[in-house]
Amino acid sequence: MSTVEPFDVIRHCGPAVICHLRECLLDPNLNLNQNSCVLIVVAIIGIIAAIAIPNLLASKRAANEGSAQSSMRTIHSSEAVYQATAGNGSFGTLANLLGQNLVDSVLGAGSKSGYTLACPAANVVDAAVGVQSTFFATAVPLDTANITRTGNRSFTIAEDGILRGKVTDTAAATHAAAITDGTWPPLGN
Repeated sequence: MSTVEPFDVIRHCGPAVICHLRECLLDPNLNLNQNSCVLIVVAIIGIIAAIAIPNLLASKRAANEGSAQSSMRTIHSSEAVYQATAGNGSFGTLANLLGQNLVDSVLGAGSKSGYTLACPAANVVDAAVGVQSTFFATAVPLDTANITRTGNRSFTIAEDGILRGKVTDTAAATHAAAITDGTWPPLGN
Protein backbone atom coordinates (compact mmCIF):
# COMPACT_ATOMS: atom_id res chain seq x y z
CA MET A 1 0.00 0.00 0.00
CA SER A 2 1.50 3.31 -1.02
CA THR A 3 1.29 6.47 1.06
CA VAL A 4 0.23 9.87 -0.21
CA GLU A 5 2.75 12.60 0.39
CA PRO A 6 1.41 16.07 1.30
CA PHE A 7 3.26 17.70 -1.60
CA ASP A 8 1.63 15.25 -4.02
CA VAL A 9 -1.75 16.41 -2.75
CA ILE A 10 -0.80 20.04 -3.31
CA ARG A 11 0.66 19.32 -6.73
CA HIS A 12 -2.46 17.50 -7.91
CA CYS A 13 -5.27 19.24 -6.01
CA GLY A 14 -3.76 22.58 -5.11
CA PRO A 15 -4.07 24.32 -8.51
CA ALA A 16 -7.70 23.30 -8.88
CA VAL A 17 -8.54 24.48 -5.36
CA ILE A 18 -6.75 27.79 -5.88
CA CYS A 19 -8.46 28.35 -9.26
CA HIS A 20 -11.86 27.61 -7.72
CA LEU A 21 -11.13 29.95 -4.81
CA ARG A 22 -10.09 32.67 -7.25
CA GLU A 23 -13.41 32.22 -9.07
CA CYS A 24 -15.30 32.49 -5.79
CA LEU A 25 -13.55 35.68 -4.82
CA LEU A 26 -13.16 37.52 -8.14
CA ASP A 27 -16.17 36.68 -10.27
CA PRO A 28 -19.11 38.84 -9.18
CA ASN A 29 -21.44 37.12 -11.64
CA LEU A 30 -20.75 33.65 -10.27
CA ASN A 31 -23.60 32.72 -7.98
CA LEU A 32 -21.98 30.39 -5.47
CA ASN A 33 -23.46 29.79 -2.12
CA GLN A 34 -21.43 30.37 0.99
CA ASN A 35 -21.01 26.65 1.65
CA SER A 36 -18.81 26.05 -1.39
CA CYS A 37 -16.37 28.78 -0.33
CA VAL A 38 -16.31 27.38 3.18
CA LEU A 39 -15.49 23.94 1.76
CA ILE A 40 -12.64 25.44 -0.23
CA VAL A 41 -11.22 27.14 2.85
CA VAL A 42 -11.54 23.90 4.83
CA ALA A 43 -9.73 22.02 2.04
CA ILE A 44 -6.88 24.54 2.08
CA ILE A 45 -6.57 24.31 5.87
CA GLY A 46 -6.56 20.51 5.58
CA ILE A 47 -3.72 20.61 3.05
CA ILE A 48 -1.69 22.96 5.24
CA ALA A 49 -2.31 20.74 8.28
CA ALA A 50 -1.24 17.63 6.32
CA ILE A 51 2.10 19.33 5.74
CA ALA A 52 2.60 21.06 9.08
CA ILE A 53 1.57 18.45 11.66
CA PRO A 54 4.11 15.72 10.74
CA ASN A 55 6.89 18.32 10.69
CA LEU A 56 5.77 19.68 14.06
CA LEU A 57 5.79 16.20 15.61
CA ALA A 58 9.24 15.46 14.16
CA SER A 59 10.55 18.75 15.60
CA LYS A 60 9.13 17.88 19.03
CA ARG A 61 10.80 14.45 18.95
CA ALA A 62 14.12 16.06 18.00
CA ALA A 63 13.79 18.57 20.85
CA ASN A 64 12.98 15.75 23.30
CA GLU A 65 16.08 13.83 22.16
CA GLY A 66 18.25 16.92 22.63
CA SER A 67 16.85 17.40 26.12
CA ALA A 68 17.50 13.73 26.96
CA GLN A 69 21.12 14.03 25.80
CA SER A 70 21.58 17.15 27.91
CA SER A 71 20.00 15.39 30.90
CA MET A 72 22.39 12.45 30.50
CA ARG A 73 25.37 14.82 30.53
CA THR A 74 23.96 16.52 33.63
CA ILE A 75 23.64 13.14 35.35
CA HIS A 76 27.25 12.32 34.49
CA SER A 77 28.52 15.63 35.90
CA SER A 78 26.40 15.18 39.02
CA GLU A 79 27.72 11.65 39.49
CA ALA A 80 31.30 12.93 39.38
CA VAL A 81 30.52 15.53 42.05
CA TYR A 82 28.64 12.97 44.17
CA GLN A 83 31.53 10.48 43.94
CA ALA A 84 34.02 13.14 45.08
CA THR A 85 31.86 14.39 47.96
CA ALA A 86 28.91 12.61 49.60
CA GLY A 87 29.51 9.29 47.84
CA ASN A 88 32.95 8.77 49.42
CA GLY A 89 34.28 7.24 46.20
CA SER A 90 31.01 5.61 45.08
CA PHE A 91 28.46 6.81 42.58
CA GLY A 92 24.80 7.29 43.47
CA THR A 93 21.29 6.74 42.20
CA LEU A 94 19.10 9.55 40.88
CA ALA A 95 17.52 9.71 44.34
CA ASN A 96 20.98 10.15 45.90
CA LEU A 97 21.80 12.94 43.43
CA LEU A 98 18.47 14.63 44.13
CA GLY A 99 19.05 14.32 47.89
CA GLN A 100 22.34 16.21 47.52
CA ASN A 101 20.68 18.85 45.27
CA LEU A 102 22.93 17.88 42.37
CA VAL A 103 19.97 17.51 39.98
CA ASP A 104 16.65 19.35 39.90
CA SER A 105 13.40 17.78 41.06
CA VAL A 106 12.21 17.04 37.51
CA LEU A 107 15.37 15.16 36.53
CA GLY A 108 15.54 13.51 39.94
CA ALA A 109 11.99 12.17 39.48
CA GLY A 110 13.18 10.27 36.41
CA SER A 111 10.95 11.73 33.70
CA LYS A 112 11.76 14.77 31.62
CA SER A 113 10.76 16.03 28.16
CA GLY A 114 9.20 12.80 26.97
CA TYR A 115 11.98 10.53 28.26
CA THR A 116 12.26 8.18 31.22
CA LEU A 117 15.67 8.57 32.87
CA ALA A 118 17.04 5.95 35.23
CA CYS A 119 20.07 5.23 37.35
CA PRO A 120 18.76 2.77 39.94
CA ALA A 121 20.84 1.02 42.59
CA ALA A 122 21.20 -2.00 40.27
CA ASN A 123 23.17 0.22 37.87
CA VAL A 124 25.65 1.35 40.55
CA VAL A 125 28.61 -0.65 41.87
CA ASP A 126 29.99 0.79 45.10
CA ALA A 127 33.68 1.30 45.61
CA ALA A 128 35.44 -1.30 47.73
CA VAL A 129 38.97 -2.57 48.24
CA GLY A 130 40.13 -3.62 44.78
CA VAL A 131 36.79 -2.67 43.19
CA GLN A 132 36.33 0.51 41.20
CA SER A 133 32.93 2.16 41.51
CA THR A 134 30.88 2.21 38.31
CA PHE A 135 27.49 3.44 37.19
CA PHE A 136 25.41 3.77 34.06
CA ALA A 137 22.31 5.87 33.46
CA THR A 138 19.73 5.38 30.72
CA ALA A 139 17.12 7.44 28.90
CA VAL A 140 14.34 5.83 26.86
CA PRO A 141 11.33 7.41 25.11
CA LEU A 142 8.35 7.68 27.46
CA ASP A 143 5.78 7.08 24.71
CA THR A 144 6.54 4.72 21.82
CA ALA A 145 3.18 4.75 20.02
CA ASN A 146 3.48 5.61 16.32
CA ILE A 147 1.83 9.03 16.30
CA THR A 148 2.52 10.23 19.85
CA ARG A 149 6.09 8.90 20.01
CA THR A 150 8.31 11.15 22.16
CA GLY A 151 11.67 10.10 20.68
CA ASN A 152 13.29 7.69 18.25
CA ARG A 153 16.53 6.95 20.11
CA SER A 154 17.52 5.76 23.57
CA PHE A 155 20.67 6.94 25.33
CA THR A 156 23.12 5.74 27.96
CA ILE A 157 26.12 7.21 29.75
CA ALA A 158 28.56 5.66 32.22
CA GLU A 159 31.47 6.81 34.36
CA ASP A 160 33.64 7.14 31.21
CA GLY A 161 31.49 10.16 30.19
CA ILE A 162 30.83 8.92 26.66
CA LEU A 163 27.26 9.57 25.62
CA ARG A 164 25.96 6.65 23.59
CA GLY A 165 22.71 6.17 21.72
CA LYS A 166 20.85 4.11 19.17
CA VAL A 167 17.41 3.71 17.66
CA THR A 168 15.65 1.47 20.18
CA ASP A 169 12.90 1.62 22.77
CA THR A 170 14.84 -0.31 25.40
CA ALA A 171 17.55 0.75 27.82
CA ALA A 172 21.01 -0.75 28.12
CA ALA A 173 20.62 -3.87 30.25
CA THR A 174 24.08 -4.07 31.81
CA HIS A 175 27.11 -1.90 32.49
CA ALA A 176 29.11 -3.97 29.99
CA ALA A 177 26.53 -3.30 27.28
CA ALA A 178 26.35 0.39 28.19
CA ILE A 179 30.08 0.92 27.60
CA THR A 180 30.52 -1.30 24.53
CA ASP A 181 30.73 0.52 21.18
CA GLY A 182 29.21 -2.43 19.33
CA THR A 183 25.99 -2.47 21.36
CA TRP A 184 25.70 1.25 22.14
CA PRO A 185 27.61 3.37 19.59
CA PRO A 186 29.10 6.65 20.84
CA LEU A 187 27.42 9.84 19.67
CA GLY A 188 29.29 12.91 18.47
CA ASN A 189 30.74 13.69 21.89
